[in-house]
Amino acid sequence: MHVSLAAPTMCRAALGMARRACDTPEMDGSDPSADHARPQLAIRGARAEDMPAIHAIYAHAVVQGTGSFELEPPTLTAMVARWRDIAETYPWIVALHGSEIVGYAYAGPYRPRPGYHATLSSSVYVAERAQGQGVGRALLARLLDEAASAGFRQIVATIGDSANLASIRLHESAGFAHIGVLRSVGWKHGRWLDTVIMQRPLGPGETMPMDRG
Repeated sequence: MHVSLAAPTMCRAALGMARRACDTPEMDGSDPSADHARPQLAIRGARAEDMPAIHAIYAHAVVQGTGSFELEPPTLTAMVARWRDIAETYPWIVALHGSEIVGYAYAGPYRPRPGYHATLSSSVYVAERAQGQGVGRALLARLLDEAASAGFRQIVATIGDSANLASIRLHESAGFAHIGVLRSVGWKHGRWLDTVIMQRPLGPGETMPMDRG
C-alpha cells in the first residue's frame, strides 16, 4: 500500500506516546486453562526484524485465503516498503507468543485525499496455527486504542469474502457496524467474491469537529 497522506502532527505525536505506553503483555481472551501450554500473548510495535515473519503470514493469506484480493504474494522487499510507508505515521503492531510472531495488524489512510484525513482503513492477519486463540481480538483492540489516542475519528474494515465469518464476527465484537456489501467485485480461486464494509467510530467520532479541514 502506498501512503501519500501525512496525518496531522498531533496524531503523529500521540501515536508515538501510545506505542511507548503499549508495548506490554496483553490478555488474549482465550481459555485461561491453556496458559501453561503457550507463553502469554504480548503486543508491540512492528520492527524491521519482524518483517520476514509478517511476510510469511501475509503470503499464506494471499495464497490460501480470500481476505486479500492480491493474487500473488508481494516480495519481502515490497512488504518492508509497505511497512515503512505506513509505520512512520500510522499504527502497525505485532502479536507474539514468547518470541514467535503469531499475527499483525495495521491501520492506514482510508483514502489519499486530504478531506479523509480523520478516517483509517484497518487490516488484521493471524498466523494459521494461532487462529481461534484470541490473537485477532487482542490485535484489533490495541489497534483501535492506538488509533483513537492518535486523534483519528473513524475506522473502516473492508473484509474480503462475505463468507469470511471469522473476520466479520471479530469486527462485530469490536463494535464495528455493517455498512454494506459490494457483490461479486473480486475474482479469486475460481469464484466471485464480495467485500463486506464495516465501520466504527474512534474517540468522539463525529460528535466533535476536527482541529483542521
